[in-house]
Amino acid sequence: GNLIFGDTTTMTADAPMEYYLASLTKYKWMNRDIELETSPGITPMFYSKKSPISTVQWAVGLELALLIDDPWKVMITTDHPNGGPFINYPTVFAWLMSSKYREETMTGLNSAVEKKAILATIDRELDFNEIAIGTRAAQAKSLGLQETKGHLGAGADADIAVYDINPEVIDPSRDYKAIEKSFRMAAYTIKDGKILVRDGEIVKVVDGKTLYVNAEVGEELKKDVMKDIEYNFKRFYSVNLNNYPVQELYLTNPTAINIETKLE
Repeated sequence: GNLIFGDTTTMTADAPMEYYLASLTKYKWMNRDIELETSPGITPMFYSKKSPISTVQWAVGLELALLIDDPWKVMITTDHPNGGPFINYPTVFAWLMSSKYREETMTGLNSAVEKKAILATIDRELDFNEIAIGTRAAQAKSLGLQETKGHLGAGADADIAVYDINPEVIDPSRDYKAIEKSFRMAAYTIKDGKILVRDGEIVKVVDGKTLYVNAEVGEELKKDVMKDIEYNFKRFYSVNLNNYPVQELYLTNPTAINIETKLE
């Protein structure tokens, strides 16, 4: 996950962690008890360019993406909103595609980034293909959805974002601000072949699919596993096991990903 400088919030079901962050930052925090084994919390967070911790965190995220040779092993994220809001992903893309932009950003950071990180020594710049893999294709493949998601070939769902960028004309290394601006708003957002957004304006609203995994296992193994789960629920949980599953009738356009595990 990459970090983006500025304001954001941290959000997790780990309430003690949120309480600790609130104590550390002196910011207000909010938590809520719900009918599950969690107590979610939200705490404001500010990642400062003057902070040695924030600057090193920023550098490490970029280093990781740039030092892994195989783009299929990189998935770009900020763990929204914890490392930064997803609306700032275009800034991350621009950093990854331009060493000049990284150098420019580093000039205003705490000196710890020079002492504790090696980002300044990395010349690699990702291209459009690698950005497409790291934001779409790799995720689809890791989830087992590569037949219908993450590509533009035959059989793929027509889920497409069209940007006002000509990769044959623009130089991301030099025109990083143009890259950042263009990725902030798709010219067209297409879902299942239907245009939903055109030039920032919503023109159609549809319900998407709710994907879930249906893993097939042997009946005997299933009985043994469920027996163990039921036993431990009664021992350690404060709610009933029946409170946990989400039945299909509550899902919008449920679509199962059927997997034969070959487990008996």
